[in-house]
Amino acid sequence: MLEIRDLECVRGDHCLFTGLKFSLQGGELLYLRGSNGSGKTSLLRTVCGLLEPAEGEVLWKGKNVRSQRDEFNAELTYLGHLNGVKGELTAFENLRLGGALSGLAVSEDDIYLALERIGLGGREDLPTQVLSQGQKRRVALARLLLSQASLWVLDEPFTALDVGAVDQLAKLIEAHLQKGGMAMFTTHQAVDIRAGAVREVNLDALNS
Repeated sequence: MLEIRDLECVRGDHCLFTGLKFSLQGGELLYLRGSNGSGKTSLLRTVCGLLEPAEGEVLWKGKNVRSQRDEFNAELTYLGHLNGVKGELTAFENLRLGGALSGLAVSEDDIYLALERIGLGGREDLPTQVLSQGQKRRVALARLLLSQASLWVLDEPFTALDVGAVDQLAKLIEAHLQKGGMAMFTTHQAVDIRAGAVREVNLDALNS
């Protein structure tokens, strides 16, 4: 369903990778590996349409994502390095705003339940600027509980999480795969995902 075809990424005068090819189907998980500076974040942002490739294309259901931007965005949930939460807004308000911007029909009960499940019960109405880094990350991850997208693209999603939260997120990803969803992510941590078919792309090996 997602296909990366002969992708090349250049930043400044430096080619991060070239000739990259892979595909991802429902129920599959892709680990994106590579050293710092190898282009992992750039690749994820390119897949999401936030960066333009120097060469090649990203296909969704056989068509270039640039020709079906709205349709692709409706099937995509992207969580980047940064949490993407507004500090002056509460956790609840951040999720409500995010849902509205994504066109999701989520109720107040849905939002409160997602925040409780992610471990933020009792902190839903606090400004996120007073939360710890781990709690801010949980606000961002609560979007996954509300997401109706089939493709999750996650950049270092386990950063700043304690052991319990890492296990919880792994289970969320497993459940997504079991429902036929797809996920791709970068991580420097050893995470045990026990569902779906697991694939790997190593940018270091590509550029060696």
